[in-house]
Amino acid sequence: MNIYDKAHDLAKALKESKEVEEITAAMKLIEADPEAKQMLDDFRQRQMEVQQRMMSGDMPAQEEMEKMEKLFEVLSLNLNIRRLFDAERRLSVIIEDVNKIISDSLQHLYGSSM
Repeated sequence: MNIYDKAHDLAKALKESKEVEEITAAMKLIEADPEAKQMLDDFRQRQMEVQQRMMSGDMPAQEEMEKMEKLFEVLSLNLNIRRLFDAERRLSVIIEDVNKIISDSLQHLYGSSM
């Protein structure tokens, strides 16, 4: 059994998953709506900036985090953006589950400290 072949099989299964199909479909609808696309692009940019700051140890103020949450809520009022967010969340859960399965399979190597 070649681990890399299995990884490629997993990548192919993810690409063909209904979650990825849903993300692709939602993105096409958003791309066709310039206002929604701009709002989403602006949100993603701000989100990335906040995440980069957090990774460098600069925690954003509570007001800024609340502002991001409110912006997320406003964006979610757009049905296509909400559809995208929901599909992304479902895909994220799958990836987390796969990571856990892999980690759990190696836990015996390191004892119960993992």
